[in-house]
Parts: sequence; C-alpha cells; structure tokens
Amino acid sequence: MTKKKKRKSSKNKISNLTNTILGILKKDRNQAFNYKQIAAKLGVNDASSRNQIIKKLQQLKAKQEIEEVDRGKFKAIVNTEYHTGILDLASKGNGYIISDDFEEDIFIASNNINKALDGDEVEFYAYRRKHRGKQEGEITNIIKRARTEYVGTIQIHDKKNFAFVVADSGKMYTDIFVPINKTLKAEDGDKVLVSLEDWPEKADSPNGKVIEVLGKPGEHGTEINAIMAEYGLPLEFPHEVEAFANKIDTSITEEEIAKRRDMRKDLTFTIDPKDAKDFDDALSFKVLDNGLYEVGIHIADVSHYLQPGTILDDEAYERATSIYLVDRVVPMLPEVLSNGACSLRPHEEKYTFSAVFQMNDKCEIKDQWFGRTVTYSDARFAYEEAQAIIENNPKYNLSSRAKSRDLIKLNIPKEVSLTGKEYKTKPDIAEAVLVMDRLAKKMRSTRMREGAISFDKVEVKFDLDEDANPVGVFFKTSKDANKMIEEFMLLANRKVSEFVGKKKPEKTFVYRVHDEPDQSKLAQLQNVVARFGHKLNFKDKGSISSSLNNLLKDVEGKKEQNLVDTLTIRTMSKAEYTTHNIGHYGLAFDYYSHFTSPIRRYPDVMAHRLLQQYLDGEKSANQDIYEEKCKHSSNMEYLATKAERDSIKYMQIRFMQDHENEEFLGVISGVTDWGIYIEIISNKCEGMVSVRDMKDDHYQFDQDQYAMMGKNTGTMYQLGDEVIVKVKNADLTKKHLDFYMVGKPKGSDK
Repeated sequence: MTKKKKRKSSKNKISNLTNTILGILKKDRNQAFNYKQIAAKLGVNDASSRNQIIKKLQQLKAKQEIEEVDRGKFKAIVNTEYHTGILDLASKGNGYIISDDFEEDIFIASNNINKALDGDEVEFYAYRRKHRGKQEGEITNIIKRARTEYVGTIQIHDKKNFAFVVADSGKMYTDIFVPINKTLKAEDGDKVLVSLEDWPEKADSPNGKVIEVLGKPGEHGTEINAIMAEYGLPLEFPHEVEAFANKIDTSITEEEIAKRRDMRKDLTFTIDPKDAKDFDDALSFKVLDNGLYEVGIHIADVSHYLQPGTILDDEAYERATSIYLVDRVVPMLPEVLSNGACSLRPHEEKYTFSAVFQMNDKCEIKDQWFGRTVTYSDARFAYEEAQAIIENNPKYNLSSRAKSRDLIKLNIPKEVSLTGKEYKTKPDIAEAVLVMDRLAKKMRSTRMREGAISFDKVEVKFDLDEDANPVGVFFKTSKDANKMIEEFMLLANRKVSEFVGKKKPEKTFVYRVHDEPDQSKLAQLQNVVARFGHKLNFKDKGSISSSLNNLLKDVEGKKEQNLVDTLTIRTMSKAEYTTHNIGHYGLAFDYYSHFTSPIRRYPDVMAHRLLQQYLDGEKSANQDIYEEKCKHSSNMEYLATKAERDSIKYMQIRFMQDHENEEFLGVISGVTDWGIYIEIISNKCEGMVSVRDMKDDHYQFDQDQYAMMGKNTGTMYQLGDEVIVKVKNADLTKKHLDFYMVGKPKGSDK
C-alpha cells in the first residue's frame, strides 16, 4: 500500500517546478499571481498539484526569491539583471544566446527556450549556475521574431479537420498547426510556405496559415522555389515595378552627354564569364604622351536610372543584391536595366561612372579622376579569350614610348574569338590586355607584401541539361585574366573610398569592412593543419597574414586543399557594410568600399550617389540613415549567400542520386559524436557516415584528436584522412547525403 502511494505521488510530481514558477513570475514581473493562477498556467487542477505549488511558493518566499505582496499573491524579487540577445538554436532543441553583455554565449536548455525560435531577439536572465562551463540562462520574453514564414511539408488530417506543417529547417523544433480552411487547398505531402499567426500560451505548437503552395517535394522547380522562400527572397518583380522600369527613357542624349566626360574614343572593352548576361564594368586603356598609362575603370551608371523615392528604387533596396543560384540568377534590377540600359554591351554607347588613373610602370598613381562619363565598348571578351591572349604572349612588353593606337602584330590564335569566327578586333586590344595583366600582377604582388590574404577557393559548378538536371561537375578556378579584372576593380574600390574617407570634415560613406581574425579560431586552425604537417606562426598581425598565405599556397592541389581553404575562411571575421570605417583586413586596405557592381549590389548604388554628392560639393549625408541601409544590405547579402549555398547542396544531392551504391574516394572534413563528414575528392560533394552505421566496431568520438576511435580494433578515422565511402542515400527533401564507410584505401595506416 505504501509503495502504491509513493508511485502515485511520484507520478503526479510536477517536474522543474522551481524554474517554472520563477519563469512565470519573472516573465510578468509587474503582476502578482496566486497559486490558482499559477496552476491554471501550468494546466493542472488536482489537489496534489495545487499543494505542490503552494508549498513551493512558500519555499521560494523563505529563500527570498519571491515576495508576497498581498495575501496569497506573489511577485518575483528581481535581483537578477535582465539582458537581451539573439537566440542561436541547435538542432537538438537547446540553444545559445549571443549577447553584448557577456563575453561568452549563454547556454539555454530546451525547457527554458519558452517558445522562442532561432534568430529571435529575446530578453533573458542568467542563472548563477553553469552548464559544462558555460553560463546558463532562461528566456523570459520574445522581443522580436526573426522570421514568421517557414517552408515545410504539409500533413493533412481530413477526419480531424486540421493539418500540420513539418518545417524543413532542422532548427524549427515544433510542427505548425494549420486549420483546414487555411491550407490554401494544399494536398497531403505538398511543400508549402506557411506563416505563423499566433502561439497560444497552453499550445505545444504555433498556429499558422499556408500562404503559398510550392509543389511536390523533390521536383526541381519546387525545391529551388523552396530555397528562396525559406529565406524570404523574391522570385519575381511586382507588375507595377516592371511597368515602371519599362517606361524609363534609356536613350543616350546629347544633352546628357554634355554633362559628362566623353570617353567614347578611348579603347574600351569588357572581360566577363562566357555565360554572363549583364556587364557592369569595363576597362579603357591608352598610353599618354608623357609615357604614363591611363586606365579607366568604367561602371554602369545605375544611379542615373534608379532615382530615390521611386517604387523601382524601393524594390532594389529591399532586394539589396542579385542572387546566383545553380540554374538561374534572381536579379536586383528588372531586365530592361540589368541586361539592357545598364549593361555595357559591345558596340553600344552607355552612361557610366568612372575612376580614371594615370600610373607609371611601377603602378604608382600619378593622377586620378572620378566622375560621370559616357563610354563605348569596342569588344567583349570572355575570361577564356583574355586568358588565351596572356598565355600565348607571356614575354610581351609594351615600350613606354608606344602610343595607344600603334598597331602591333600579335600571334593570336584563331580560337581566341568573340563570335566563333576569326579574331576581328583591333590588335591593340590584345596589346592592352597584355600590359594591364603585367600591371595587375605588380599590384597584386604589392598587396601580398602589405599583408593581404590570397583566397583562391575552388568553386563548384554544374553542367546542366535542358531540364536543369546535373550531368557533370567541374571546378572554377581563378586564372590571370580573372585576377587582372579583380585587381583593377580593387583599385577603383579602394581609391574611391580613400578619396571620400580622407575628406575633412569627415563625410558619411558606405564602407566594406573586414575585422581581424578571431584568435580562438586561429588556434583551432593551427591544431587542424598540424595534422597535415603544416606549421603556422601567429605571434603578430604581420606573421598571421604571411603564415596563412604560405599555408594556402602549400595546400594548393593537395587532398586537403578545400578543407584547409574552408577552415581558413572560417577563422576570418565576416565582411560587412557600414559607415564606420575600420579597414579591410583580408585585403590589407585602410579604406575599401564596393563601387564596381551596382547592377547586382545596392551598396554600390549608394556609393555612387554619395560620391557624386561630394563631387558636387554638397554636405555630408545623414550617417544614421545610411548605417541602417548598410545593416539591411549586409543582412540580405547573408541570406542570399545561404540560398546560393543551399542550391549548390541541393544540386550536389541530385547529382549523387544517380550514383547510389557507388564507391568514392573522399577526405574526412569533420568529426562529431554522431558521425563523420566526408567530402568526395572528385566532385566536392559532402555527406555523412552515421556512427550508427559503423558496425565493425564500437566507435567513440575523441574531441582532442578530431577523430572517431574504434574501441576494440583501435581503428582511427581522423580529420583529413582519406577514406572510401559508398553512397547510402541522397535525400532531396532533407538536403542530406548519407554514406556507408567502406574503409581506408590500401596502404593507409589504421
């Protein structure tokens, strides 16, 4: 009988009652609660539960954690300072709050999340206790939701007249309840976009409504649209914005030309990817009578057409960036501008905004000019064509006495063509390419000496058939032609920001800044690369950059290159837009801005407007307004980058669907207590071997060695090891690739 009572008492015991009561009182700390109100919030009404609450209230009162403000009514004693921060949820339901009030993140257990979601701005208080060395806290209030829309799969319950949406995001820890009349007639199993409406206090799940049916999971169009919807990114322009853009006068008029520097007679050309549709930058080149080179960096004058206060400008600002998915571009500007009026197409006059430099053979700038121009592009090069010119004439040098229109015969092969026919362009364009390549190499060499870090990370690209199916994978690397364009764009960006940044009194401007690397991440990198025999020297700022450059050079072409490139990038702070200049660490520039891509980046449009404002002698712009615009632009860039990465991951999984049960050689790119991540060397696809599928031994995670250790055999799978894996499953819906571990290649150590 006694045992029975004990079991009953244990069964009815309210778990975590102390924290629950404190959470209720501290959430509404200006209101007093009696035991009945607390019981109602807990959803209990039996005598045992009420007695537990009454007893706990008296205990907390005795400990002076709460006070009795009226007979039977209690309030929290606020002896803890409340803080605010951003919640970062882990996939297992726990989370961390990043707060300016604390040096380290605050651990939040799943039962203290209190209906906050990933990315929410929250109020919290910190406990005195710690969790595994980290300060622990509890969320007391949600200040602002990070998002209210989620992509997921709908599950229709016809007989019960409701549905649930299971979110795709691994950080969304609850399903979303949708009444049947708010499903937008979605069918069971459809992928949908659902909007959160409210979250009743006693409900386990928030209420929502379907706002868009995206289609059937696994279909190409559905999955790409789902990626965009997941980050709240637009797919199409509103009709009224398209209509407005189509009415803009895009003609080149004599009246407007008269207001600009006319550079139509200067030799001008573009160099872009072969599949590019918009050309927002061009280069001009000539040799002056005094022997100096005059190089013009000409940028599409988007701000001429994009006027503040118009619906077109509002739409461009909201988008803030073009988005480059694996099979399409979602542009910042409508096509009439991005591919038409603002595209510096060959044999067309265009309005441009230019940075023109006079420099000697040592790349010393002797004069500079910034302003609005009109230009004429003589030719369009693909990178491959420009590269062929450079590679076929490596020893060519232009005499400093030569004039820009001197025709010098060059041995240019017929395959270097703009139209598929024999090379028809003036020979002096090739001459210009060769000289500018030589100048660019000197500028790059100077940057490296001054501490710039050379990131030439391999880009994964796909060969797609007409139905957007991936039929092959290739890697895009940066060659001399790419680097030549990069150096002159960097020159323009640096000099424009320097021109404004050094003005007195100080002027508001949009800078692209990059802080110094995180020291703890550098230490982690040092531990990892030591596995491959690389040594790093981080004793001062100069040694950090030179050491990282040597590392990146040493791993070039080796199995660990992509891993080391990725880890090195992760040590870096995130570049962002701001009006507060701190310089750009990665480029080793004291001043840097984005000026050269206004077709696809709104901050460049802002830079153009501000530069013209100051060239006209006007006063400084409102810093607070522009700082807010910078934050928005940084945030949209971040979302676009995530969407672009997700689209690559999606296409990699589609590609691997045709290779299930095939074996591949890979390199271990990550080790966790739940499994091993492997990147396939031949195609850069990354997947995971679950520790549950490693049946040949009992494996345990060794955090210190970044390894999974076999308890019985001593087999070690360590970060950077080459392994052979077999494709187990390629899940498009979850965007997850699973492998079986086959083992190590023959000749490898255990």
